[in-house]
Amino acid sequence: MKLKKIIINSLFLAIGTVIAQVIPPVFFGMKPGTGLVMLFIIILLNDDYKTCITAGIVLGILSAGTTTFPGGQLPNFIDKIITTNILFILLKPLRNRLNSQVTTILTSALGTAISGTTFLFLVLITVGLPTKLNLLLFTVVLPACIINTVLTSILYNAINAALKRAAIKEI
Repeated sequence: MKLKKIIINSLFLAIGTVIAQVIPPVFFGMKPGTGLVMLFIIILLNDDYKTCITAGIVLGILSAGTTTFPGGQLPNFIDKIITTNILFILLKPLRNRLNSQVTTILTSALGTAISGTTFLFLVLITVGLPTKLNLLLFTVVLPACIINTVLTSILYNAINAALKRAAIKEI
């Protein structure tokens, strides 16, 4: 991997983690996954597996270290790896066939749904949930999908414009 690619992707993950720490809880004490937003942007901008899975592992470690969900460390780590793998596989055939805006919306909505569902399922298996799984899916994961989709679209367009303006062709 090129050093420039590593630095830019590391900055994206760091920014997502910092924003996640300062953003207030939006619904039922849960925060939207800004780290996930940056992971989706990394997956959209990079088409090699090694870069994407490395970003997923690093975000999993960062998320596990900063989670406020009781017992959410291991589920946070595992869900980021699963989400990265599924999104990378699903995006592979779509990369140059769909409009970048459509790809961004699909990636963020589907990625958030996969991540949230995987996380809740893993928490249910490991430590248990305080309420029913389907209630949390509709009250936490669905709103997070909407928020993350909007955030990803805005940030992806801003980052793309900045990369073009800075004449950075490839990260």
